[in-house]
Amino acid sequence: MAMDLSRTYTWVMPAKLVFGPGSAKQVGTELKDLGGSKVLIVTDRGVLGAGILSGIIETLGLAGIGHAIFSDVEPNPSTTCVHAAAKAFTKNGCDCLLAVGGGSSIDTAKAAGVILNNPGKTLQQMEGAGKFSNPLPPFIAIPTTCGTAAESTRTAVITDPDTHYKFPIHSPLMFPKVALIDGTLLTKLPAPIIAATGMDALCHALESYVNLNCQPVSECLDLKAITMISEWLRPAVANASLKAMSYMVLASTIAGMGFSNTGVTIVHAMSHPISGFHGVPHGVANAILLPYVMDYNLIGNPHRFADVAQAMGVDTFDMTPMEAARASVTAVRELAHDVGIPETFKDFGVDYSHLDEMVEDTFKSGNIPLNPVKPTRDAIVKIYRQAIG
Repeated sequence: MAMDLSRTYTWVMPAKLVFGPGSAKQVGTELKDLGGSKVLIVTDRGVLGAGILSGIIETLGLAGIGHAIFSDVEPNPSTTCVHAAAKAFTKNGCDCLLAVGGGSSIDTAKAAGVILNNPGKTLQQMEGAGKFSNPLPPFIAIPTTCGTAAESTRTAVITDPDTHYKFPIHSPLMFPKVALIDGTLLTKLPAPIIAATGMDALCHALESYVNLNCQPVSECLDLKAITMISEWLRPAVANASLKAMSYMVLASTIAGMGFSNTGVTIVHAMSHPISGFHGVPHGVANAILLPYVMDYNLIGNPHRFADVAQAMGVDTFDMTPMEAARASVTAVRELAHDVGIPETFKDFGVDYSHLDEMVEDTFKSGNIPLNPVKPTRDAIVKIYRQAIG
């Protein structure tokens, strides 16, 4: 795509990325280089039970880094969860943070770091961009899923348990100092988790590429991530080989680098309320909504959707731009079907009981102005009804 010479672009990516099998073993050295002496490991019970931490703790010991563990991270982490993590940090005399897990663990660590070094404000008061000024304690992220890309973004998404509202906190200060991208930690993931998080990564790259804020650097990352995910998600779900998982976790990180600088679309704006009110896993919510939103958005940016089709391996040579754009929706539906993503939310108990609240929360999202088609309330209701089934 041609660069728009009527505007200027800003690219921010201060995190150090180390990737490849075995890269997680560098964590002790990296924390020591950051001045850490005792780290709070923020994780969930699944990661703890899988034994993933044993090798990481060993490398911490070899580097002379003490540790404490907070393993009570919950899916769609709440403000209560974040405050509990911050309390564990202080109680154990920690001076640095290490998140090991999916987006929930990394977001919890990010938000805990924010309140630890920025007292006097609630998390809700820091919703949006640039609402705090002090950097987090030294912070490293090690992802164990291939979807959220929280290790390469400036955002944490937290849920208010009283209102079920999921709200984002954005700041360049929230990038981890170091992200260790190690496919060996993902080879035991269950197929449904790989499918959900992999489709989440596809959403990030696709939404970034077609939204109104896409820019020359992000579009390169977006298309590369789309191509990698289209090639490797099916094999990853089939057997979780080291090669497939290494490519998938890297694709997720690359997608994060893209959308962290551009934003996404109404897929994410609509999925957050679904997760907040009904507890649907974030990746699944995005994956189910994606083709319905694509259908709605095609007319707003058909050439970009045509590019998506090509990146997913569709031969668009004899197609018009609109035909190729529609082919991108078919390609996404086929990929989702092949990896076991349901077409609707029927299996998750989602109903219309909170539809009005979900629509209202959708329009609170900062991604609304970025969507290639200006969304109306009626359109959001229609998409929700299609996806709920």
